[in-house]
Amino acid sequence: MSAAKTPRAQLRVGRLVKAHGLKGALKLELYTDDPDGRFVPGAVFTLQVPEASPWHGKTITVRELRWMNSHPVAFFEDVDDRETAETLVRAILWIDQDDDEETSEPDAWYDHQLVGLDVVRDDTVVGRVVRVDHLPAQDLLIVRPADDGDREILVPFVKAIVPEVDIAAGRVIVTPPAGLFEELVTEPEPARDADAEDTTPDAAAPEAVTDED
Repeated sequence: MSAAKTPRAQLRVGRLVKAHGLKGALKLELYTDDPDGRFVPGAVFTLQVPEASPWHGKTITVRELRWMNSHPVAFFEDVDDRETAETLVRAILWIDQDDDEETSEPDAWYDHQLVGLDVVRDDTVVGRVVRVDHLPAQDLLIVRPADDGDREILVPFVKAIVPEVDIAAGRVIVTPPAGLFEELVTEPEPARDADAEDTTPDAAAPEAVTDED
């Protein structure tokens, strides 16, 4: 026996979002611009699932990709009914890549390309990428600030916050919202002097009443 080789580079290509029909099909959320090239019969994907899942540590093989009402639907080996398909819902699909293989997909990078890059804001290095977390909703760049080696900042890996990735220059440009990299400073309210003289005018005192003959 030999240990399975851990791939140095993987590309996330899709997520299984919903069982479709009664024959084991699953609707796909695509993270690739070439689904017909990625989901060919025989293509093998690594599954990202919770440890409690019966699919944890396993791979899955494509049997067929169909387009139904412009939505991609995939069939896989050994997934022949809806009940089995339901156990795969929310699984993320990864495909192994060679380190020297360049992806033709825009705005797609391997984790090992991003880890170690300087994080630059307003022409100043504010941290370094230490890892990439892949969540169902979005990817996160985990950044260790330059001024605090023990803290980690979770930066959503979206165009609005990370507009530029420059692998050759060894950096990512960030335009984070206020408070992501530093605590917001709240202006203190002016202290109120309890002993200050109350300047609120008193109600007018009633005029003295005099008896006139």
